[in-house]
Order: sequence, then C-alpha cells, then structure tokens
Amino acid sequence: MIHAAVIGTGSCLPKRVLSNRDLEKIVETSDEWITSRTGIQTRRIASSDEKTHQLAVESAKRALDMAGVQADELDLIVVATVSPEMIMPSCACLVQNELGASNAFAYDINAACSGFLYGLDLVDKYIGARPDMKVLLIGAERLSARVNWSDRNTCILFGDGAGACVLTGKDDGRGIIDSNLFSDGSLWSLLYMNGPQNLGPELKHAEKQDCYIRMMGRDVFKYAVRAMEEAVVDLMLRHDKSVDDLKLVIPHQANIRILNKLMGRLGLPEDKVFINVSKYGNTSAASIPIALDEANRSGRLAPDDLLLFCSFGGGFTWGSMLMHW
Repeated sequence: MIHAAVIGTGSCLPKRVLSNRDLEKIVETSDEWITSRTGIQTRRIASSDEKTHQLAVESAKRALDMAGVQADELDLIVVATVSPEMIMPSCACLVQNELGASNAFAYDINAACSGFLYGLDLVDKYIGARPDMKVLLIGAERLSARVNWSDRNTCILFGDGAGACVLTGKDDGRGIIDSNLFSDGSLWSLLYMNGPQNLGPELKHAEKQDCYIRMMGRDVFKYAVRAMEEAVVDLMLRHDKSVDDLKLVIPHQANIRILNKLMGRLGLPEDKVFINVSKYGNTSAASIPIALDEANRSGRLAPDDLLLFCSFGGGFTWGSMLMHW
C-alpha cells in the first residue's frame, strides 16, 4: 500500500534571539514569571528582511537538499501559515517563485497551530491518488508581527520560524498511517486574530482595527489538553497501539504546562517526547516541522520508528497523526 513518506526535512529560524530578560524591558513581566508559566526562555524574532516567505524558502531549500530533489521536480507546494506578509498572492506562490519550482502548483492553508498537521493529511490524500508526486509542505510563521507587544499574556508566547518537509509515495511501510482531525468553530472567540481593517467606509468596524492575536489563555489551556488527549487516545486505539509502541512524540510546542499535562494524562515518559519550546516559544504552524527537523538532524529518528504528532490551535482546530519514519 502506498503512503506519503517524508524524504527530507528542513527548518529556518530568524537570527535575532529575544530572551525573557529582554522582554522585561518591554512589558511588566519577569524571567521567572515567564519560565514558570510557559517554559519559554527565548524566542526568535524576524527582522525586516526575514519575511514569512523568505523563512519558508530557506527551510524548503534545506529539505530539498536532504531529499535530493530539485525544485523543478516538485508537483505541489503547500504552506500552512496565519501570518503571511500578503493576503494575495499566497505565501506558497511566493515560495514557488523564489525556488524556481516552475512545475508545481501552490497554495496556503490556514488551520492555525494545527496547520502543518492538516497539511500532512492533505498531502497524504494527493499522494494516495498520485504516488509519484513530490510535494513540499511548509509551516511558516512571523507571529512577532501579529502580537500586541503591550499585552504580557500573549507577547511572551510567540516566535517566528519555518519548517519544511518533502514527501512522496512509498510502498515499503514508511509514511503516514492515519490521522484524527477536528474543528470547533463555536469556540473561535477564545483564540483569534482579526484581519486588516476594511477600507469601505460602510464596512469598517471600530472593534476590528487591531490585527493581532487575542487569547483567553486559561480557557484555551483547558480545551487544548483534553482535546489532544482524546484525539491521541482514539487514534491509538483505532490502530491497536500503546505508548510502548511509540518511538517519539512530536507535539505542537504551545507551552510547557500544556505539554506536561498532556504527557501525564497519556502516560508518556519525557524521553519519548521531543520538546524545544524553551528555545523558540510557540511558532504556530511552524512548531511541529521545526521540531521534526531538529529530531531528524540530531539522530533521534531511525527507519520504521513509529511517530505520533498532535496539535491544537485557533479555530479551534486539533488532531493527531501516526507515521512510520
């Protein structure tokens, strides 16, 4: 049976490191307060010449190089993002142009922090229909441009970066096994970001002038842990798998309290969970592919390892996925 398998990974982080000590000079907070509540110590902040699509392009180049695939061999480029520098054209089209991937069609998807997971599921369907396809999937965010830097409850959480993978069809047991994806739009107001102000005078809304992330943190925490737990348990039961079968779990890097709570509920030992939230903060759709690339390049993955991904984000969107590496 043909599965969509990862044949190359890559990531790109902006050069600037913003520490908790640096944030103490911007908002009323402290290193101890941030670390104890989030586990985050530093995050990367993009400069004016590190736009979303540029971070995406650099991560893509590294993934393509590992995969031994040329840009003009790509059939499809999908970028998961909630922070493109333009509404139109898509970030994916800008990436396609920069890479010279002239034979690929390209588009963006928006599922917030679950975007990369949704993208993997989508790519699996394409490759299931056309196993010879070569697909570039990227999660890229420049969230520093979408936070209110006077709101200490949100500006401490988010960072910038991009992660990418190249996938194609394999019939050797490698690849995506199954996914378990969900949405609940009735809870949108607990985590959202307005779009730019409408220009038509009759369409303007005074309460929608600010295009930055708004979050009810305690409510999001409560829903996130329970939703991811249920998505994981249901998927594992569906395939008769246990924690013992898993080689590595790569969750969305939201904050350490969510991750610790999830690990406790699932009975996951720390050595089976890849965590890098302390270095990069919450990079939304980029967090899982950045972590996947780090795990891959650091030797944490071997052929046929059983991997579990899980995520939760605005929408609400959430889910889990099993993959044989």
